[in-house]
Amino acid sequence: MEGRLANSWRLTVNDKNFIKTALLSEIRIDGRKPFEFRKISIKFGREDGSSEVQLGQTRVMGMVTAQLVQPYRDRPKEGILSIFTEFSPMADPSFEPGRPGELAVELGRIVDRGLRESRAVDTESLCILAGKFVWAIRIDLHILDNGGNLVDAANIAALAALLTFRRPECSLGGEDGQEVIVHPPEIREPLPLTVHHLPIAISFGFFSNESILVIDPTHNEEAVMGGRMTTTVNANGDICAIQKSGGEGVPRRVIMQCLQLATSKAASITKQIKDAVEVFNTERALRKIKRHPTSTGNDVREKQN
Repeated sequence: MEGRLANSWRLTVNDKNFIKTALLSEIRIDGRKPFEFRKISIKFGREDGSSEVQLGQTRVMGMVTAQLVQPYRDRPKEGILSIFTEFSPMADPSFEPGRPGELAVELGRIVDRGLRESRAVDTESLCILAGKFVWAIRIDLHILDNGGNLVDAANIAALAALLTFRRPECSLGGEDGQEVIVHPPEIREPLPLTVHHLPIAISFGFFSNESILVIDPTHNEEAVMGGRMTTTVNANGDICAIQKSGGEGVPRRVIMQCLQLATSKAASITKQIKDAVEVFNTERALRKIKRHPTSTGNDVREKQN
């Protein structure tokens, strides 16, 4: 909310009126149609579990790490999934360093709710020794540029990072079989996470007493919109989460319209994420082959001798 207020102060009255008047004619200041998404770009770092997503002028970086911890007492056979956000003042002057603001907390909760409540990540597969050792997966979301609709961009960054992350393989040893052995990647190939489906967050902005609806609002549109609703759905049309913030109540008819639009957009975004991940995995495999180009040849020569 504080980011929206700060942006509204930077806009003049004429700017706000221009945005509202244009929307009445179904025209947006960036040339898009009301239900048109901005271009999405997905890139990956050389390390597993690192992604950078650009949605228009919005850029978010995702990073996934893992460590062995003791599980919660009420869930001794489940791993832990947590999300942390970082809002840098370089991304937006309204962001203050230090303690997370209201917008940072809300963004983390929306992404977390979509992943956790839909059980997109198989947390039971993260259990190494029930009641003693499980993997704790941490997702760090860094806001690099705020061009509006941070939630959707951060959600895509989190999913892309999760799909390319690999945790070390573990085995049990010791005299009592209770000792956890973590194998380095040189010895055993790290394992990808088990992700059942991709919950895609799609945000809508409401204007003029909820009578005008747009998808993927920009930074300037967020400054004048009366309310926001984020629907998290997967490609199958399953509803994972819905959050409405600000403005008046939304009629059931509008909610159903938003869900239909979100399901259609979620299918195309899911395909784009999977295609990008497939390219990354192919490049990763090629890099691995280049690091060990003669190992197979040496083995053959040794057998012949």
